[in-house]
Amino acid sequence: MPLKTAQDFDQELLILFDAYVHGTLDRRGFLERAQKFATAGMSAAALLAALSPNFAAGQQIAKDDSRIKTEMVSYPSSAGTGTVKGYLAKPANATGKLPGVLVIHENRGLNPHIEDITRRLALDNFVAFAPDALTPLGGYPGDEDKARELFAKLDQRKCTEDFVAAVTYLKGRDDCSGKLGVVGFCYGGGMTHTLTTRLPELNAAVPFYGNQPAVEDAAKVKTPLLIHFAAVDERINASWPAYEAALKAAGVNYTAYQYPGTQHGFNNDTTPRYDATAAKLAWERTLAFFNRQLRTG
Repeated sequence: MPLKTAQDFDQELLILFDAYVHGTLDRRGFLERAQKFATAGMSAAALLAALSPNFAAGQQIAKDDSRIKTEMVSYPSSAGTGTVKGYLAKPANATGKLPGVLVIHENRGLNPHIEDITRRLALDNFVAFAPDALTPLGGYPGDEDKARELFAKLDQRKCTEDFVAAVTYLKGRDDCSGKLGVVGFCYGGGMTHTLTTRLPELNAAVPFYGNQPAVEDAAKVKTPLLIHFAAVDERINASWPAYEAALKAAGVNYTAYQYPGTQHGFNNDTTPRYDATAAKLAWERTLAFFNRQLRTG
């Protein structure tokens, strides 16, 4: 059976699923509200299963792909949670130093999809590093529901410091050129924005459908931005006009794209919200941006 797409589901159901994914609606609440969309062949529980990630179906680069080297590493975060683990990937035949790209996950920690994104970047000749914010709680638990529950227990101030420390770690690696970009998705998109207000030395930042910082923080941004938005994503898009005006007023170098007909999470190829055409274009733009900002000058 072919994987379902967003067009196979009612828009109201997709909005309910977004609320469930982001913790404003629990599993029971989703199932109760989704019951109106159930059919003889698709119960509310089956609808939830159909909307949830299928990591195997979305994997593009095998874990043991011989073209890359991967490992789990730990790095210090003295202002955060102490020691944080992350997934590092780089080309197997790399010669010389390469630009670094920090990959920031969604609100479920370092799951198989984010590991796959990290491997993709390694194949494009970057040293890619994806920290796991769930490290202090045992790391990604292998279950998306449990991961969300754990994520809600994190000290977000310390989380931010853990990602700040990840930049220091990656930038200082012997195999990194010192040029550094950040890409993040959903929660990670918001954290990517946050890092640009904290770390003017970042050379490029690409938030995918992430919450924007406070308007007054836009003046702190010195990093070139490439920002990707979904079309149907009121939770994220509502605050963009004010933040965009602040970026313009501060003279920040930014480009923003909104992809018609897309849902929040459209780049994630493990769920039906994935939009292959938009994701391909957004990723091509992301790679071109990183190559331009991190390999020149």
